[in-house]
Amino acid sequence: MRGGPEQVRARFGAAMAGAPSALAAADQLCHACVELLEVDGASISLLHQGATRGTFGSSGTVSRRLDELQFTLGEGPCLDAVRGGVPVHAADFEDPAESRWPAFAGAVLESGISAVFALPVSISSAPIGALDLFRNRSGDLVGDDLTGGLLAAELAALPLLDLMTSDVDWNSAARGDDGWEQLASLERVEVYQATGMIMEAMDVGSTDALVRLRARAFARDMTASELAWAIVERRLDLQAAAWLDGPDEAEGELS
Repeated sequence: MRGGPEQVRARFGAAMAGAPSALAAADQLCHACVELLEVDGASISLLHQGATRGTFGSSGTVSRRLDELQFTLGEGPCLDAVRGGVPVHAADFEDPAESRWPAFAGAVLESGISAVFALPVSISSAPIGALDLFRNRSGDLVGDDLTGGLLAAELAALPLLDLMTSDVDWNSAARGDDGWEQLASLERVEVYQATGMIMEAMDVGSTDALVRLRARAFARDMTASELAWAIVERRLDLQAAAWLDGPDEAEGELS
């Protein structure tokens, strides 16, 4: 950690100050984590009822994709951190003894990441998300860097709280409101749209449709959101026999 705790807290706060939106503030906090801590990437996940609802902030494309993969695969450190309400450390994904998230571990290593640390983000003592810190090398997050990460996770709740308490008429259809648009952007709308299209095309329930979407995405080495966009934009034929036969069969090609 570059500087003492109070200095780092002040620099985190300065990084977020003046951001044009809550989402921008979250992104800037993630960038500050990379600048001030011994980490190579950071993202903030928003979770509800045991599933990731969206990426609230990230320091870059790799960090955002790894967060998306936790949603796609239904496993990962951030999910465990929120469920348990405590930090979850994975200091070396190349260690044969690391077996907690086999699918996610493979994706992490393919992305050049060796270690991930998930720190709960809480509002009123209730974990509602996690700050994920990524390293390209193995080694635990300890000492000043852990202290700094915990400070960042504490501050990550502030822009989210600003959105939750903003003057928004949540019962209205005024989708143009900035607060509404920002929260809606976290909900992976494309996933819900694609799930509905799968339900209609295959006459299956929502749970089965989402399972098929996630399985297809995993098979194609895509995130659920990437495949959902292909479905919504009609680049994938849902009437292909493979989709109808179930998630373990071959499938049609993307156009």
